Amino acid sequence: MNTTTDKGFKSSLGLMDATMLVAGSMIGSGIFIVSADIARNTGSAGWLMAVWLITGFMTLTAALSYGELSAMFPKAGGQYIYLREAYNPLVSFVFGWTFFTVIQTATIAAVGVAFAKFTAYLIPALDEDVILMDFGFLQISSAQLVSIVVILLLTMVNTRGVNSGKAVQTSITVVKIVSLLGLVLFGLFAFNGDVWQANWLSGNAWNLQRLNADGSLADYTTFAALGAIAAGMVGAIFSSDSWHASSSVAGEIKNPGRNVGLSLALGTIIVTVVYLLTNLMYTGVLTMEQMAASDKDRVAMTAAQEIFGPVGITIIAIMIMVSTFGCNNGLIMAGARVYYSMAQDGLFFKKVGELNKSAVPGVALWLQCIIASLWCLSGKYGDLLDMISSVVVIFYVLCIIGIFRLRKSRPEAPRPYKAFGYPVLPMIYIMMGTAFIILMVIYKPNYTWPGIIIALLGIPVYYLIRKRALPVNP
Repeated sequence: MNTTTDKGFKSSLGLMDATMLVAGSMIGSGIFIVSADIARNTGSAGWLMAVWLITGFMTLTAALSYGELSAMFPKAGGQYIYLREAYNPLVSFVFGWTFFTVIQTATIAAVGVAFAKFTAYLIPALDEDVILMDFGFLQISSAQLVSIVVILLLTMVNTRGVNSGKAVQTSITVVKIVSLLGLVLFGLFAFNGDVWQANWLSGNAWNLQRLNADGSLADYTTFAALGAIAAGMVGAIFSSDSWHASSSVAGEIKNPGRNVGLSLALGTIIVTVVYLLTNLMYTGVLTMEQMAASDKDRVAMTAAQEIFGPVGITIIAIMIMVSTFGCNNGLIMAGARVYYSMAQDGLFFKKVGELNKSAVPGVALWLQCIIASLWCLSGKYGDLLDMISSVVVIFYVLCIIGIFRLRKSRPEAPRPYKAFGYPVLPMIYIMMGTAFIILMVIYKPNYTWPGIIIALLGIPVYYLIRKRALPVNP
């Protein structure tokens, strides 16, 4: 039976629903694609797996650390609330601004377009190369329209209440986890001893080198090798992002003090294990050269063709359609609660901070839908996602530093759950995250600085809002 929580939210999500929201929001199209880029950056099976292991460790460490914050502040908004409580409204607004303008909305657009691209394998008329309207300065393709329709559909589902959204999320997430494990299982049956020998037993398994398009290898200097690992991690971090989804809907989770943190841990563990098994399977059916040379980086399709033959393309296309559809549902559900919390603080349009008759932030959902749809039309979402990779990690690091700040400033505050491995594991994450950000600034400045600038633009916007005398809750 649903119960009404603070400010009208209904606590309708159990532990299973929250865990599936985390796992489903994490598993999109990345696991089917990004290993190709990691293979090019690292050039070896050992370092391919190492990149996924490092990312999995960072993600799980962050999730276990966020458990303390979620137990202290079991409210809608997640990271926005944590940053506000640990620092001040300016820091939390800059996060919310970046989240709304790029992080969440551009991710929704990118996942929507990924859905459309793979739908085109089954229905060629929906391909991104099929231009329906050409305005000179703007071209609209079939894929872009399909992505917008999917975003509209999922937004409408979520405006009908949290139960509608959770039904879609839980069922689809179970299907895609089972599907990925099925792919791994069939990959074991198609295991190629010669490929495994070349990847793991030839003495090259841990040679960190750049794998060029022609199959040649280029050595790195010692420091550049760290940059290569960081570059490889961009895709892995994108594939593992949104692990904090359940914290955004904490106001709608039963027993949030316990279940939010537990869902973060369980969801990230499930996804990390599935990702590691999938990549291990890749190294048993594809050489590193085949992975790196996969058409449009679709390494899962290359693997599926080795496993299933020509029908493999259809199988993977359907898997990615299901995966991206469920991923976007989770992103849409979680994102709107952040903007709702901002509006509650007087830092967004007042209507965004209201719940509709189904007890969900309907205006926030539709506003998010509009911005995500515009990103679909822009054609620039892919570049923007690269730009904000380091910014995303900056906010994760700030949140985890916030645990230390709150331990000092509010030692008496109730902590139903305390960060696992504190202070060692949170400190390790802070150091690893900071190293990743620095390496990205050095080796991918063209992508990193624009993302940081987008975030910093939130500062004058914040003061402009304050100047207009909008009240900000302490």
